[in-house]
Amino acid sequence: MTDTAQSPAPRSSSGFDLTPPTEPERQRLEADLTAEEARVLLHHGTEAPFCGGLLGEKSPGVYCCRECGLPLFEYRTKFESGTGWPSFYAPFDAEHVKEVRDTSYGMVRIETRCARCDSHQGHVFPDGPAPTRLRYCINSVSLQFVKAGDPLPDPLHRGDTVAA
Repeated sequence: MTDTAQSPAPRSSSGFDLTPPTEPERQRLEADLTAEEARVLLHHGTEAPFCGGLLGEKSPGVYCCRECGLPLFEYRTKFESGTGWPSFYAPFDAEHVKEVRDTSYGMVRIETRCARCDSHQGHVFPDGPAPTRLRYCINSVSLQFVKAGDPLPDPLHRGDTVAA
């Protein structure tokens, strides 16, 4: 007898389904991106400094992946780094942000990607404030800000919610 039971979807410690999008889901998500969002999220681009729409955002809320809606950062961990990109000292959940060695442009950096859809978010550097001493330098177009109390984007229909 063959066991055909499916294993449960991988979940983060904060309860989010981290199963990557299926190919049809990915095509649907990518079709919804603007040209600039696609350049950054899918092709590892970088938006110009001091131009992103979320740089000055200070409201309570959560910053989600623009492609799949996974919560990546909370407003509480955002700080002014002076670099021209939204900066955070810690992710919403460490399992939501994947780190990949990046040797492009003759530099060695750590690229950050969404752990669910693998979209490019930015880079993390060891020059941030306490308590982590990390600076997650993230492209505004890679994120979607959701004000506290508003529902999370759920383009994959996984029932994503943040506890109040």
